[in-house]
Amino acid sequence: MASTIKVNNIQNQCGANIINESANTITIGASGDTISLAAGASQTGFGRTGTVDWDTTKKTTSFTAVSGTGYFVDTSGGAVTATLPATPSAGDIVAFNDYARTFATNNLTIGRNGSNIQGTAADGTIATNGQSTMFVYVDGTQGWMPTEDQTTGQYGAVYITATGGTITTCGNCKIHTFTGPGTFTVCSLSNISTNNEVSYLVVAGGGGGGGYTGGGGAGGFREYKSSVTPYTASPLNGNPGGTAITVTATGYPITVGGGGAGGSSNANKGSNGGNSIFSTITSTGGGGGAGDTAPTRDGSPGGSGGANAYIPTNPVLGSVGAGNTPPVSPPQGNPSGNTNSDQATYTTGGGGGGATAAGGNASAPTGAPGGAGATTSINATPTAFAGGGGGGSDAPSRNVGPGGAGGGGKGWSPSYQTPAPERNATDNTGGGGGGGVGGSSTSGAGGSGIVIIRYKYQ
Repeated sequence: MASTIKVNNIQNQCGANIINESANTITIGASGDTISLAAGASQTGFGRTGTVDWDTTKKTTSFTAVSGTGYFVDTSGGAVTATLPATPSAGDIVAFNDYARTFATNNLTIGRNGSNIQGTAADGTIATNGQSTMFVYVDGTQGWMPTEDQTTGQYGAVYITATGGTITTCGNCKIHTFTGPGTFTVCSLSNISTNNEVSYLVVAGGGGGGGYTGGGGAGGFREYKSSVTPYTASPLNGNPGGTAITVTATGYPITVGGGGAGGSSNANKGSNGGNSIFSTITSTGGGGGAGDTAPTRDGSPGGSGGANAYIPTNPVLGSVGAGNTPPVSPPQGNPSGNTNSDQATYTTGGGGGGATAAGGNASAPTGAPGGAGATTSINATPTAFAGGGGGGSDAPSRNVGPGGAGGGGKGWSPSYQTPAPERNATDNTGGGGGGGVGGSSTSGAGGSGIVIIRYKYQ
């Protein structure tokens, strides 16, 4: 037989009401008390207070929502559909938040599951980065209604942090310089997307000078100046129109191309320089200068081209080395100049191509100058890179071609024994080596390349 207790008040030991009934109103708890359910217990009939319990395990694939739950949805890997509860009751509530701030790129679809959304029998779409939306089921006419719909702001780190190479600072920027292979590691990102776009300079190794007068071509020169890293860029700055790099939190292997060897005798071409690489940017090694035999008389193509050779015994003039090979925009270099084809008296070589100018054309008795490189302040100091190698000459007046500004080597002449340090291009400039004339090991080696990355850090 059921028992019945009839009271209007239940009090604690201090005499304060913990349950009270008055005029059909029941009050549970005294002032200052906390009402809690035992572990495993549940409640019905009280409804929710307009809040949800957040599920902190992010959703990366489509799912069906449960009333009373909020979800962090990550669409960075692709679009996601969140299906609303079936047969909802008035007061049911769900919420969604953009976990990776990618709803604009990959939308979150709200599947209506048979109910209206804002009075319309159609699925909904959330397509704003950072958006957070709460839905409450009202009735069969309006169905699910958004009660909170806002775009959350970006909080956290304002600048990226990174390691790798030799690190220096200039104003509000950090500069990572790689003179050899390494890794540019982005440890953390900025919550402001523009601050994750970096400036870069990628210069390839220069080509070696030809064994028969032609100067080596400079290594390819590619630069991009981010809008948040102030400095004076070169004329080849690729912003706008070039390839921007917005980094992610990962390691970027860096390749720095070596300089090509000079032709070791009249018959030998100079070797091409090695490529330099950062992320999706590849600068092509400079083309080597030519030798004086039929297979070697053409200048080699590359970032900038190596100069050709003339064969008096045929007589045949080889073709100049093409620059900007393979083609990129803005161009990474220029063709070489022409070697002098009037060899009745003297042999004089064309200049290797440089970053901003073609190599000079030779005119007896003078070897031609190498093409000019490009000057940039990405490393805080105005510096020229990627000058072409000068042409050699056997004229007694010692008129060898000078290297192009940006590390190009000087041409060689038997009557002017150009010292090796002068005919070799400067390392870490991507300059082309100077052309040689006669003997052995007279042409210059190309200079190795360099990679510089600059970004805002404060």
